[in-house]
Amino acid sequence: MIFITQGNYTQHAMAGMLENPEDRAVAVKKLLAKAGSKMLDYYFTFGQHDFLLIGEAKDEQTWMAGLMVVGATGSVSNLTTTVAVTTAQAKATFAAAKALRASFRAAGDK
Repeated sequence: MIFITQGNYTQHAMAGMLENPEDRAVAVKKLLAKAGSKMLDYYFTFGQHDFLLIGEAKDEQTWMAGLMVVGATGSVSNLTTTVAVTTAQAKATFAAAKALRASFRAAGDK
C-alpha cells in the first residue's frame, strides 16, 4: 500500500533545525525501515503543510506505527494520511464495481 502523509513541524522542531540544519529524510527513512515500511520520497513543502512524506507499507497498522513514534516526539503536528491507489488498481476496482452495478438499486428507485 502507498501512503501520503502531510504534517507540520512544531515551533520547537523548526528552531532546532535552524540551529542545527539537517536532512530529516535520513532519520525518517531509518525509522520507517525499522517499522517495516519504506520511504519513497520526502519533501519540505510550502502552504498548509510543512512536509509531504510518500511511503509504502503492507498495511495501515505498519504505517501508523512509524507515525506514532514521530508524533510522540512532539516535533510534528497536524498529521494527515491518504492511501494512494495506482491507476491499475483503480481500473480493477472499476471493473469489480461494474460487475456489482446490476445488483443494486438507488434509494427511491423501484
